[in-house]
Amino acid sequence: MSFDLVVWALDRGATPADVRAAHELCREGEHAEGEVDRRIGAFYAELTAQYPDKEAVADSPWTDAPLHVAPDHVLMCLSESCADAVLEAIERLAGENDLMLLDLQDGTVYPPPSRVV
Repeated sequence: MSFDLVVWALDRGATPADVRAAHELCREGEHAEGEVDRRIGAFYAELTAQYPDKEAVADSPWTDAPLHVAPDHVLMCLSESCADAVLEAIERLAGENDLMLLDLQDGTVYPPPSRVV
């Protein structure tokens, strides 16, 4: 069993409803085009420096690797037994990179600290 998290690089005024709508469009096959947003690139580089997603590692937190990276988001499928440190790193890096974090299990959106509404 896994659980999934997605970080999204949306405009500064984006709301949790905007994040959910962007995710639904992605699920329906509508994808952002162009270069990877610098925030997404930084998040992915920093996260995978700590928790690589390219090599098969026995204690990997990922159930699906490599991670799905798009111009405006990163989808992470995590193992049910992943360490709390991985979740804390994801949350910290999302905040540091001004990304909104979507928990796909219940639809909760966690904005970066500066965006608390």
